[in-house]
Amino acid sequence: MTRGASLSRRAFLGAAALGAGAALAPSRISVARTPAAFVPTKTLTLASGEMDFRLLGADRPATRIYAYDGIPFQELRLPRGTRLEATFENGLDEGSTVHFHGIRMPNEYDGVPTITQPLIQPGGRFVYRIPLDDPGTFFFHPHCDETGQAGRGLVGVLVVEDPRDPEFDAEHVLSLKDWRLAQDGSFLNLSEPDGASKAGTFGATRSVNGAPSLALTAPAGGDVRLRILNVDSTRIMDIGVEGAEAMLIAVDGHALPPVSLDSLPDGVWRMGPAQRIDLALRMPTDGSPVTIGDYRAAKVYSFATLTAKGRVKRGKPAYALPKANIPRADLKKATRHSFTLQQATDSAVKELSLPPDDPLAKALLDSLCVGSTTYWGINQNSWPTGERRSVPPPLATMKADASYRVEIKNETRFPHPVHLHGHAFEVLSSSLDRLPRHLADTVLVQPGEAVEIAFVAAPGDWVFHCHILEHMETGMMGYFRVV
Repeated sequence: MTRGASLSRRAFLGAAALGAGAALAPSRISVARTPAAFVPTKTLTLASGEMDFRLLGADRPATRIYAYDGIPFQELRLPRGTRLEATFENGLDEGSTVHFHGIRMPNEYDGVPTITQPLIQPGGRFVYRIPLDDPGTFFFHPHCDETGQAGRGLVGVLVVEDPRDPEFDAEHVLSLKDWRLAQDGSFLNLSEPDGASKAGTFGATRSVNGAPSLALTAPAGGDVRLRILNVDSTRIMDIGVEGAEAMLIAVDGHALPPVSLDSLPDGVWRMGPAQRIDLALRMPTDGSPVTIGDYRAAKVYSFATLTAKGRVKRGKPAYALPKANIPRADLKKATRHSFTLQQATDSAVKELSLPPDDPLAKALLDSLCVGSTTYWGINQNSWPTGERRSVPPPLATMKADASYRVEIKNETRFPHPVHLHGHAFEVLSSSLDRLPRHLADTVLVQPGEAVEIAFVAAPGDWVFHCHILEHMETGMMGYFRVV
């Protein structure tokens, strides 16, 4: 791994202006502030950097990927209730941040450059103070040049464990990601205009935990928990299981009453980038294998096989996780908003500005964190691209602790996984009647579909965007201001 040797001039001047220790302190730019009282119970360091990794095979050329602490898809496991103090050290040769995806947290630690914090320059560091109150399967990644940094592998897994969970005989974490690689192991262009303006730019080298597929074990007759994460930049996947009945027990980390995959449309759970599911299944007592795959393409991608090792005898399956302790919106009193996902062009972008007394009125987005061209928008508003770097006004202004019902309408020809930072929302309905009611932080909205979500607003400036990374970086992002 290589790291930046020293603070850049920009980072050094920023730290000097703020005083000693400022590189470690949260520096908020947005308007709302949450209470700062926080006593850490776990401290750690996350260092981003480069490393060689043989994605094409043991006898093929290595690829220079990005990773945290030199560990591809590094997995952190911490108990529910942890107060995590994570010091991020940027060892890349470009600015970066860390976004703890799906975690409800104070807004100043959300990791969005300009909106919640400055960009962390090469050699710089920043302390994140994250309360882990919600158990489940989460992950962390940069929130600037995501197509470039996450596309090169800068992703980690965060499992928040709950001692109240039912007992399983085996548990496996499966991180799914494609790679855009040439035959010599080098990266192809991670974004192409034809992809960014349509369904996204796809990689041809598919992987699970960095390998083409995994051979896993579990005892015959035993109960297995699978934590499956789509950490790809682009690909939407249809996750299915052959050889055993699989139950969906959590979406985006949050429990729901167990639902048989076989009872869902086409017997799969469709999930876009940034979405996660937990599945539970019982291994066949005769020792036959179980395969887990992506059934979306004509050729099924079987990314893991479970084979029997040992044997246990279990009673009736009991897979229900403890009920998620998430603030629920008062649907009768909730204020309604509607947002439409649209295709756009640079020429159609509205030139909107914040009031001159707004804290963000004179702030400029870092040029690394904006795309070159506009292809997408929300309610005819597009996140700045190209030379336009002024922070736009919020998509909506909301009141802290108030209830909201938000309709997301997709008027484009392509699906969009829409993510709201800092909240777990309830998916209430789909106009295509294809989704069970559940909690999530990202919801996949199909072409022509309208999905309604509800949440209790937390204070801060929270970005709301498509998690197909090229779509986000070419306009399909905005933010809600909660005051």
